[in-house]
Parts: sequence; C-alpha cells; structure tokens
Amino acid sequence: MSKFLSLEGIEKRFPISGKEDYVAVTDVNLEIKENEIISIIGHSGCGKSTLLNMISGLDAQTSGAIILENHHIQGPGPERAVVFQNHSLLPWLSVYQNIEMAVKKVMPQLGAHELRQRVEHYISMVNLDHAKDKLPGEISGGMKQRVGIARALSITPKVLLMDEPFGALDSLTRANLQEHLMRIQQKVQNTVVIITHDIDEAVLLSDRVIMMTNGPQATIGEILEVNLPRPRNRVELQQNPEYIRCREAILSFLYEKFAKDDE
Repeated sequence: MSKFLSLEGIEKRFPISGKEDYVAVTDVNLEIKENEIISIIGHSGCGKSTLLNMISGLDAQTSGAIILENHHIQGPGPERAVVFQNHSLLPWLSVYQNIEMAVKKVMPQLGAHELRQRVEHYISMVNLDHAKDKLPGEISGGMKQRVGIARALSITPKVLLMDEPFGALDSLTRANLQEHLMRIQQKVQNTVVIITHDIDEAVLLSDRVIMMTNGPQATIGEILEVNLPRPRNRVELQQNPEYIRCREAILSFLYEKFAKDDE
C-alpha cells in the first residue's frame, strides 16, 4: 500500500479571549495508506474529533498540512465523507430520499435510472431494502446509523471518516454494525478513519491503532500495528494471541496516560 493521506506537522489552536490560545493538538505527523482502516483512540479531550474535523475540512488546522493524493485539503470535498455519532438524517425524508439527496448533490450528471440504481445499490449494501420508504422516526437507532453509512458511501468517497459512529448504540447493535462495516469495507476498498473510545472495537476493525496522548497539546503517543488476517471473527479472536497483545498494549498505554495525569 502506497502513501495516500498525510498529516504533516499539524497543530490546532483555539483562541480564548484575554488568555493564551488553547492548543488542542500539536506536532501530529501521520501517513495513512490507501484501503487502510485506522482507529484513533485516547482519553476525552485528546483531540480525536479535532483531527477528524481537520481531515474532513470542516475545520482548518492552525499550522501544518493535510494532503490527500498530492492535493492539500482546504475545506470539505466529496472525496471525504463523514459518519457522525448522531446519524444526522433529515427527519422529513425517507431512507431512500436521504441517500438520494447526497447522490444528487455530488453527481448531478446522473440520469433518473442511474440515480435510482445507485441509491438502491447502497440501500441493499446495508440490508435496508425493506425500510427504504420509511422515515427516520420509524426505524431503530442502528438502522439510522446504517442509513448514514450508506449515504456516506453512495458518493464513493476515497476516505470514510467516522466519529464514534457506534458509541450511542447498545452492545448488540454495535457489534452487528461493526460486522457490517468490515464486510462493506472489504467490498468497496476505501480508506476508513474511525474515532473510538472502545479498545475492542479498535483492535477488531483496524489495521493500525493511533494512540493519542492527553490534552492539551495532545499528539500521537504510539502507533500499534494490528497483525490479524481478514475477514475477522470476533468470537475466534478472543483467544488469539495477537488480539490479546494488541488489546493489552492499548490498555496499558491509556492506563499509563490516565495515571500520570492523576499524579
């Protein structure tokens, strides 16, 4: 896998009236490979979502550069799609219409037949054919999040950004959606960046786990390679030595950072 998405010397400051700037993240350097799944994990306030917002172009870094395929990121673009913890669906539009709206915006050249085929393809990919005419208020939280994933993928982004996408769901629904995500990524082969607090989720889903130091002035503390073959089965992995090694490495890192801050 070749160099694809680069974060070079990233710093983000937030001005505070009458005080010194708050430095959320500093000296962040990271190369993300094509078709790679990475997780960014760390304690609250370590700048995980700040990094994601800068990659998405929803916020700008104070200094440094974010480069995707040799182009500097300067604002949002269709080559990057975001799935938020809150599904962010329009409540007056059906499942089909929520996805259709995104495709129309990014691909206005599509004819009616091509548009319908594309929307229905991504609805099927997340197994929601039976619910395509329902409103968001008529479906479960897990189904809403699947619509959010389908909407993001329907515009064929090169990078899928996910900000704690399963954090508000119960454990069974979260596990089901993690399985969905792994299957979908194997099909579409795009790069995925996931913000998470969940150690097991990070190891299960990722090729690498990026561990952030505590804020303010958070930065990358360690990068963990997850050497587990795909497809992955969560039940079989529970006794896998590599899974256990990765889980313990993340737990140790997070515990040490928490303990130091308590001293």
